[in-house]
Amino acid sequence: MALLNKSALFTLRTVLCRACGCPQQVQHLAKSYSRDTRFPDSSPLKSQALHKLAEYSTYCGRTRRCLSGVTSSILRKEWQRPLSRVDFMDLEDIEDIIIKAERSKHFRRFVLNPDLANLIVDCLDGDLSERNAIIFECNPGPGVLTRALLNGGAQRVVALERDTQFLPALQSLERRLNGQLEVVHCDFFKLDPIGRGPVRPPAMFSEKLFDDLGIPPVAWSEDIPIRVVGIFPQRNERSMLWKLIYAIYERISVFQHGRIEMNMFMSEKEYTKLTAEAGNLKNYQALAALCQIACEIQLLHKEPWSSFATNSKNGACAIPRSSLTNDHLCLVRLTPRRDLFTQTLTAANSSTLVLMLKQCLIKRKAKLIDRLESWCPGSGEKLLMQLNLPEDVLTGDVHPEEYKELFEAMEHSQDFRQSWLYDEVLENMNSTVSHI
Repeated sequence: MALLNKSALFTLRTVLCRACGCPQQVQHLAKSYSRDTRFPDSSPLKSQALHKLAEYSTYCGRTRRCLSGVTSSILRKEWQRPLSRVDFMDLEDIEDIIIKAERSKHFRRFVLNPDLANLIVDCLDGDLSERNAIIFECNPGPGVLTRALLNGGAQRVVALERDTQFLPALQSLERRLNGQLEVVHCDFFKLDPIGRGPVRPPAMFSEKLFDDLGIPPVAWSEDIPIRVVGIFPQRNERSMLWKLIYAIYERISVFQHGRIEMNMFMSEKEYTKLTAEAGNLKNYQALAALCQIACEIQLLHKEPWSSFATNSKNGACAIPRSSLTNDHLCLVRLTPRRDLFTQTLTAANSSTLVLMLKQCLIKRKAKLIDRLESWCPGSGEKLLMQLNLPEDVLTGDVHPEEYKELFEAMEHSQDFRQSWLYDEVLENMNSTVSHI
């Protein structure tokens, strides 16, 4: 059996002890795991794995000796997280699971470093026990991040795993807990497939998923009911973002159940495009404008690609090429806005706004008035004056919130008929659906 090579490179990182707060230096994984066929069919000594695991720890030496129920009272009062309910897996156990996963035809990235898993949990607004939101973890794999979420105080974690190779270990952990973890054979990114015919796991309809989990819908104005954590699939990252945007605006799929918060790792280049501002004619595109209208976008953390393990047989990081800086995976929070929908902008007509922005921003150096005149001759100048926009403004210089105001003004305008873009909306939706 070929083993994953643990002779990876490490860098020193200064972190705060998770209990007492003192600074310390820990070894941090600086290179992804790779296959090594030089070893015979034998496992490394368990003590070596435990030693390597100890190097990942974010507790200082004196605190590790005190992490027990008897001595928990010495922890700082402001640190109210419960003590660890589950232990991190030994590295050889993780290796066994990853080796099995190499048979999967789908390229994936994994969080194997407990230090990185704890860092991700810290990025999710401190103590998870203070938030009532359910956590959906997308494709947890060997469950390193799953354990960190549970130890961080998450009251309910739903592990949505697509690969059957990982299910037994996750289900074993599920049986050890009292309802705190639920494991479902499901791919979050394949929820609500389009088309007819039977749906088989890992594809699933979100309505069935929520019914099986007993999660009721909440009003859009209520607090966040579910927080999704995961890594966008590299192969179709942008398509997944478009699918997400359509679902938010039309309040379909998981967004039927309220304002679902997304905490996702995405490529640095995609984050750069998603946060591009008006006037950046190269990167300011329809997806960016629509996302900025719909969501609050927050960068939580940037991590080098090499910190994530992969199931590639040559151990390569497989970093996608880009003309933009793309040295990291970015943990980005997308929180749908409470005030997204108004009396004018609703889930019923939001597809018109989506199409309007796609048509306007396909040519970002074109004049906005020309686009308006093509939709309704003689109305462009009046609308621009109403919004205090100059007559020669370029489509790429109009801010996202101004596009929302423009849409609402057009909906109220007597010059535009109700069906001013309906035929084009239908044609565009059919085209988009065929590419998702």
